[in-house]
Amino acid sequence: MKAAYVNAIGGASGDMLLASLVDCGLDIGALSSALTMIGASGFQLEPRKEDRQGVTGTYLDVRIDQTDNYRRTPSEFIDILKDAPMSEDSKSRCIDVFHLIGEAEGALHGEDPGKVHLHELGTVDTLVDVVGVILGLEMMSIEKVYCSPLPTGSGTVNTQHGVLPVPAPATAYMMAAKDIPCYPPPPHMPSTGEMVTPTGMALLASVADFSQPVMNINTIGYGLGTRNPTNYPNVLSFWIGECGASENDNEIILLETNLDDTTGETLGYVQENLLKMGARDVWFTPIQMKKNRPGITLSCLINGSDKTKMVDFILLETSTLGIRVRSVERIEADRSIENFESSLGQVGVKLKKKDGVIVGVSPEYEDCKKVS
Repeated sequence: MKAAYVNAIGGASGDMLLASLVDCGLDIGALSSALTMIGASGFQLEPRKEDRQGVTGTYLDVRIDQTDNYRRTPSEFIDILKDAPMSEDSKSRCIDVFHLIGEAEGALHGEDPGKVHLHELGTVDTLVDVVGVILGLEMMSIEKVYCSPLPTGSGTVNTQHGVLPVPAPATAYMMAAKDIPCYPPPPHMPSTGEMVTPTGMALLASVADFSQPVMNINTIGYGLGTRNPTNYPNVLSFWIGECGASENDNEIILLETNLDDTTGETLGYVQENLLKMGARDVWFTPIQMKKNRPGITLSCLINGSDKTKMVDFILLETSTLGIRVRSVERIEADRSIENFESSLGQVGVKLKKKDGVIVGVSPEYEDCKKVS
């Protein structure tokens, strides 16, 4: 499986993530064309090689038409994406990012998440960063993204809201809401300023697994931030490689609990939210319990890193007093999603492979429904 690891020692922003992909070989011309097709306009991507504290990498200057002062809401960004010519998987990821940005800003300002006014985040720059990173991952056939813990930074940052503490409130909200591992700078280190931006946080919280993979690294790219501080390198490194072989032995966790007094409405709510939280699968099995009571077994397959939040959610939202937890193995076939042009339009097709040979083909249902 082709995977990537984000080493965010110098922080993370949308621009830095996109720059690191370009440094790894992402075709900037093809990306610009794809961004234009989804509705982004009045922008220009200008990558250049620069240096931050002795580290040479790519700085990506995203130039925006200064006459476009319109600030979009999260809902307006999502409306642009709904009919965009992109795969359903990438579209869903982009929409998740803007939902999270809206949730964070809405919670902080006491406003509707879809209609909250975005200041710096409401520009074309944000659309380019978010969609550019998601499309870049797809264009480079990266199936899985991992990420290191994130630095909180220290000090203050100047924004259109005024001077704010670091991390910015929206960034801090997402760190807490998504249970993102983070660490503060050493006590005697001078103020760093903002190290992780809201856009960078929303992207990583939506697409990355915050764990350390075992992988063979093939390519390393460096994305540079705008500032060049003296007390840390303002650099994000992006490693691309292979995570396991064509068939992987992946250890995952199975959570199970028996229930006989939880309503169907609650069970539906629990299943829906477990899947949103990142569960691999959730299902119910009818069982016969003591005292001749009909009941169900709630089963949930999860990544090991998600165990705490999944267990806490099940204990909180159901009537159970205990959950069975056990590690299981899954042998996983190699697969990828490729885009094909049909006579009716573009359709994503999932390819199943064995030893590099395609042994199964399945078109994406939502793409087929759209072009039919």
